[in-house]
Amino acid sequence: MTRRQGTTALAAVLVLGLTGCAAPPSLSADGDRLRVVTTTGILRDLVQNVGGDLVDVVSLVPDRADTHSYEPTLRDARNVVYADVAFSNYAMLEEQSVIKTLDANLRPDAVNVSLAEEAVKYAAEIIPLVEDVALDTVWLGLRAQGRGEARGATRTSEVEVSAVSATGPGSIFAYLTGSFGNTERYIDSSDGFDAADGYRHDSVTLPADAHTHLSWAFTEPGAYTLTLRARLQVDETSRPVDLGEARFAFAVGIDPLDAAHELGVADPLVLERGHADLTVDVDAGTLGVRYDPSGGGEHTQQTLPADRAIVEVPAKARAEIPAGEEFRFLGRAGQPVYQLAQAVLGKHVHGEIDPHLWQDVRNAMAYVQLIRDTLIRADPEHARDYTANTDRYLAELDAVDTDVRAEYARIPPADRHLVTTHDAFGYLAHAYGLEVAGFVSPNPAVEPSLADRRRLADTIRTLHVPAVFLEPNLAARSSTLTDVAGDLGIRVCPIYGDTFSDTVTTYEGLVRFNAESILSCLTPSEGTTP
Repeated sequence: MTRRQGTTALAAVLVLGLTGCAAPPSLSADGDRLRVVTTTGILRDLVQNVGGDLVDVVSLVPDRADTHSYEPTLRDARNVVYADVAFSNYAMLEEQSVIKTLDANLRPDAVNVSLAEEAVKYAAEIIPLVEDVALDTVWLGLRAQGRGEARGATRTSEVEVSAVSATGPGSIFAYLTGSFGNTERYIDSSDGFDAADGYRHDSVTLPADAHTHLSWAFTEPGAYTLTLRARLQVDETSRPVDLGEARFAFAVGIDPLDAAHELGVADPLVLERGHADLTVDVDAGTLGVRYDPSGGGEHTQQTLPADRAIVEVPAKARAEIPAGEEFRFLGRAGQPVYQLAQAVLGKHVHGEIDPHLWQDVRNAMAYVQLIRDTLIRADPEHARDYTANTDRYLAELDAVDTDVRAEYARIPPADRHLVTTHDAFGYLAHAYGLEVAGFVSPNPAVEPSLADRRRLADTIRTLHVPAVFLEPNLAARSSTLTDVAGDLGIRVCPIYGDTFSDTVTTYEGLVRFNAESILSCLTPSEGTTP
């Protein structure tokens, strides 16, 4: 079937939610233009510059929406069905339901490209996702390691990790606190574990090759065990593939070696600091622990056997249950609980590379070349047009890169510190000689603690930071940053990360705006905020 022939009936729509954001324009079966769908507005703009009048292009995530949490609609699925070509950033940037909607509804003959993963062929530079968790206990997450391709897995496959039993003097909870303080409970041993429904109420679902942050809470001190079982769901119609089970041990408020003796753990390895993940190896079909005491991710973590690891929840992790309906499942407000806090506030499932490649213009130029190649493959008749458009646009981007590089160079080296609400600017800092001094990542609670505010204020004060930066679409969750800035008498300036607005509507405009804003706000003599 060619792009100019009619499309088939709508494919099955997966994981479609409601959204308050304005619906984007629609694709249709009519017309001679190549029909393209992208996940984000930034990718949409890159495609429009390469395709020009030869393409109709829409994005699934509307401008001003949060790329990391947007839930697609029926209209989005319809656009996917009509598309001849699809572009996603991937590298876990988009909400998984966006990727599912894309891959489930795209026609078999359509072209589907993950730009972040393929951009290295045009010299895109990949940097790891670095998270300064600023915790004094171990940061404990869940990880699905490996892609599972030999088992038939794709990027829409899911790994389900279920708690099937637990022991200990109290209850175990694993939960996630969202960006607005709401909680989502995944494991709750207080009401037992129900095999009849497949442990549905005590399960966490992850994409393959990803990990998630969680908070872990224990109601009493003592030695605990938690047995986890994992299954791979290749697609909606396949039978789950068993990936095994393992028992994990915890020392809560007691000496880890005493807990190891009580639980019969021989030659124990104590996890007391840094970053640990209870890990499902999707390729090997085993469960274990990945651990780096220095706080690194998958590439620096070492594999430990589950039967030797003891996760320490020290006495200093004892805290009071926060007030609020969303924490009532832990007990009454003010009651003590031992907690390993969630490292980064918000639903934050991701992989190991920073997905925000376009903040370095050179990486966006690699995207543009991939887009050119893809459009030519889908529509070879207009190869010369796509090539000419690309050459023109690459020259424009090269000039943009030169211009903003010169602007950033005007910032005195001692003043090149970025403090933001969102860890989206590692590539910008790396490419243009800045330093990400911090981003807001409070411990899970409705309101950040005084210690969180003090830590942020100390960073700003010590580095003599004259301004902090806030993404307009994240203004609703920025109270900590704006309050601290107000207390210190410094400016809150705009910066764009994942999305456009009513005033910044193109990729080139985004890059220039950020450079002007950062230069103006970090070098007050340069003038006012754009």
